[in-house]
Amino acid sequence: MIWLRTVVFAALAPGTLLILVPFVLVSHDIGPRFDLWAVQLLGFVPLAIGLATILWCFVDFVRRGTGTPAPYDPPRQLVVGGLYRYVRNPQYIGLALVVVGEALLTGEMVLFGYAVMLAVGYHLVVKYYEEPILSRRFGEAYARYFDAVPRWLPRLIRRGA
Repeated sequence: MIWLRTVVFAALAPGTLLILVPFVLVSHDIGPRFDLWAVQLLGFVPLAIGLATILWCFVDFVRRGTGTPAPYDPPRQLVVGGLYRYVRNPQYIGLALVVVGEALLTGEMVLFGYAVMLAVGYHLVVKYYEEPILSRRFGEAYARYFDAVPRWLPRLIRRGA
């Protein structure tokens, strides 16, 4: 049942952000385009990495956290393994990468702006909503994780190494 709830959430939230909104933006022909065939093909790289990241995070939430990525059905255990060993928010990084890939593939500059808006929005949600909730829910375990793992960019050298 937890897998089904995760699939439903994926169709609703990421599906809207990664398919519906970009489709609407592109179909309304907003702003300039670029037509550099070779550069556009590079869009498959961030798109594939982003989709793989999102999928990996969803699997980790179900298997390690015994919950879903949905805020109304969160993991019961703090997820600190998998990609969460390197950054605290790999799922949001994956979502932004997908939109950057879509921007490159379509040549639509408006999607780059959308990717920036998503990144800023995710940062604000994480900093002012998710982190306080996780701190209250998981206490000292989250405090240790917070201190050890960066929010967005992985460390090249591990602390204490």
